[in-house]
Amino acid sequence: MTIPQQPRTSLHQPAPILILGGGLMGLAIAHQLARRGQAVTVISRRRSEAAGFVAAGMLAPHAEGLSGALLQLGQLSLGRVPSWVAQIEGDSGLPCGLRSTGIVVPFQTAAERDAYPTAQLGQSLNRRDLEREIPGLGPEWSTGLLFEQDGQIDNRRQLMRALERACVSLGVQFMEGAEVHGLECDSTRQLCGVDLRSAEGEQQQLSCQQAVLCNGAWSQQLVPQLPVFPVKGQMLSLQGPRQALKRVIFGPGTYLVPREDGLIVVGATSEREAGFTEGLTPDGQKQLQRGITSLLPMAANWPPMERWWGFRPCTPDEGPLLGPGPMPGLWLACGHHRNGVLLAAISAELLTGQILNTPLSRSDLDLLEAFSWKRFASPTTRV
Repeated sequence: MTIPQQPRTSLHQPAPILILGGGLMGLAIAHQLARRGQAVTVISRRRSEAAGFVAAGMLAPHAEGLSGALLQLGQLSLGRVPSWVAQIEGDSGLPCGLRSTGIVVPFQTAAERDAYPTAQLGQSLNRRDLEREIPGLGPEWSTGLLFEQDGQIDNRRQLMRALERACVSLGVQFMEGAEVHGLECDSTRQLCGVDLRSAEGEQQQLSCQQAVLCNGAWSQQLVPQLPVFPVKGQMLSLQGPRQALKRVIFGPGTYLVPREDGLIVVGATSEREAGFTEGLTPDGQKQLQRGITSLLPMAANWPPMERWWGFRPCTPDEGPLLGPGPMPGLWLACGHHRNGVLLAAISAELLTGQILNTPLSRSDLDLLEAFSWKRFASPTTRV
């Protein structure tokens, strides 16, 4: 079959860079590439299923107790978020819902608190401090840590829409409802195209020289060498009184994220054995309810507004896959597990720099090396 050429604005413009996946990561990278004058096409099966619409939006490298290179990557991204959000808001004219709320991590004992990986980066709280920061906190929590440097963004209602609008304003093209089935390479193993089924059910091949894999939990279906698997998460939201909860509470197994209008996002189960099984379950919803009652008993009486589920893209070490992929021309930005919202800013910056061959600092190159897909590859599968 002849591979049709992508639409071009001139005879000398190269084929667009293809973004395979229209979730948060794909949109973030498409936006950065378009800001630098690149022609970009986003291919998405169903953007509503993307993890960016499902996550709670915490920006919490410290509160989540990250360590090593993942903590370093998270801290770097956290520092980039304000300027990144300013770009998106400027290009879209829409707010992203960024809030510097700080995050409280409660513990039952001081020993548990002191053993937390990022304890030295937070402010220690006794019970009286906890009650001041979280009025109504459950009685079982005697101590805690406050990470004022961490925050949140309203990804579900604001960030994703603003990113979509920003991409459109910069000329990014979208193929919504299209599902990529395979990647094509030439005799030198260079990526040269993708096979897909359009929203109308037609089988097509699109030529390309570069593509970015942002397929989230489905990434391994396109590139079998990548150890990315789904971890299902169920969530719900409550409508509380405005200002009833000012800090994010990050408890063991459950977190409560307050939006400015009083909506409380509650998450999330972590179901590694569920695969891609869709739907809510009674056990999952009961787990969330127990977490609410434990952390903030008064919230157990607040009316539920919405319930949903999604699939986190996880790797064996829970770190992302970033940088060049198994074939020349294919780039990876997937496997971010529960930190996709946090890491979107730095992932988009680093990937865009690599794709456009922009000189990167030694520390940036070291981080990309730390999160290369090759850390999981056997010698026979490395290119």
